[in-house]
Amino acid sequence: MARCGGRSLISSLLLLLVALLTISPSHGFVKTEKKIKSASFLSPKLVMNPGSVANPFLFDIDFPRGHIGIKGFDAEVVDQDGNPVPLHQTYLHHWLVQPYYVRKGFNLSQRDMPRNHGFSRHLGSKPDYILVRNGGLCRNTVRHFFGLGSETRKTSTRVPDPYAIEIDNPEETPDGYEFKWLLNIHAIDTRDVVDKSGCTECRCDLYNVTIDEYGRAIKPDYKGGLYCCYDKTQCLLRNGFDSVDEKTRTLYLKYTVRWVDWDSSVVPAKVYILDVTDSWEPSGDSQEHFCHVEYEVKPCKTNGDGCVDVKKKSLMMPFNGYIVYGAAHQHAGGIGAALYREDGEGICTSMPKYGNADEPGNEAGYIVGMSSCYPDEPVKVTSGETLTLEFNYSSAVGHTGVMGLFYILVTQQLPEQESSLPALFQAHTKSVSFLSFLAATVVVAVVVLIAAVVYRRQKREDGYQSLST
Repeated sequence: MARCGGRSLISSLLLLLVALLTISPSHGFVKTEKKIKSASFLSPKLVMNPGSVANPFLFDIDFPRGHIGIKGFDAEVVDQDGNPVPLHQTYLHHWLVQPYYVRKGFNLSQRDMPRNHGFSRHLGSKPDYILVRNGGLCRNTVRHFFGLGSETRKTSTRVPDPYAIEIDNPEETPDGYEFKWLLNIHAIDTRDVVDKSGCTECRCDLYNVTIDEYGRAIKPDYKGGLYCCYDKTQCLLRNGFDSVDEKTRTLYLKYTVRWVDWDSSVVPAKVYILDVTDSWEPSGDSQEHFCHVEYEVKPCKTNGDGCVDVKKKSLMMPFNGYIVYGAAHQHAGGIGAALYREDGEGICTSMPKYGNADEPGNEAGYIVGMSSCYPDEPVKVTSGETLTLEFNYSSAVGHTGVMGLFYILVTQQLPEQESSLPALFQAHTKSVSFLSFLAATVVVAVVVLIAAVVYRRQKREDGYQSLST
């Protein structure tokens, strides 16, 4: 019995030693990968002809329901057979999704999306629907939660562990309302057009429009952008070509959502979108953030690689928190964007990836991806601190309707480290030294125990009787 008990104790100590040595102190919180759910959906159909533009607002789209945490949102344009459509046939100018509350029993349609985006229709003192904005500074526009453009296939939207974007918290839903999602898709069919890049940059002369979608006159100095390529406009086709029915095709935006059910292990992160065209000035008369969304890059007067348009904007942050993700949105001609502190310390640099072939996701001349930032340690930002946006475009040729948006995810709290071991394990630097000390202690204990067992066995062989027998 003594021999068996000794062996059992030795085995237990050795197993404990192995377990201690294999513990990774770097994983101080519960991961969510095993809990992530994923589902893909198709938007309502887009009927496209050569040169045509689709820019609908689609309400109550299919989306995971309930109190959840979004872990990623990806999208691409596909045909009716589910095949990816290349950008040189149908250019995805942008897609965006945004949550909203709608009064129960009220159904929204495209015509219900007024100029001020949802705050003009009322039933008594209550609006018919209320858009849920991201946490960014632009109050007049740029309200969406997710959105990309031609770069959508190769830009990571993964929300790092243990963070997620909290959605549909029942405690935040106004009485008498339901939580839903809207989708905006801006697609331009560039088959058989005169100038593909001109159509994708929405040059007004190629669309032959003088008024915007609300019937307002377009200013003569406005060369191109969203005002000229709205829903159902038509870009100029090649001579002798007409948009015929046999060229008509049906397309969809396929979007994939990754999420987790909300629980105490998930740390909330909030979406902030910053715009380099923000009109706010720290010393100006107006403290409002009016964001123009797009701007023009004029061609430089000299030739060569030095032709770079640099646009900067310093903005005061409205939050205390930690940045855990960042990525920029640029159009063709973009050569990179950055977010940094006033002293020049970099926070995130997001660079474009250009395609070099014909297949979807690698189309030559188009931005097919933007690099995303996942800092090793969350970047602390203090409310009132000024951060600077910088967007660079090549100005070897001019560009109309370019954008300079920067997406960041911010958490107000850092995750609490969790472990079944004593509190000393919760601090990374302390846990390494403590584990080493404990492992050494176990080794010494094993050696002492082995010596004791050998000594006891020798004594028994010399005539001593074990007390346990």
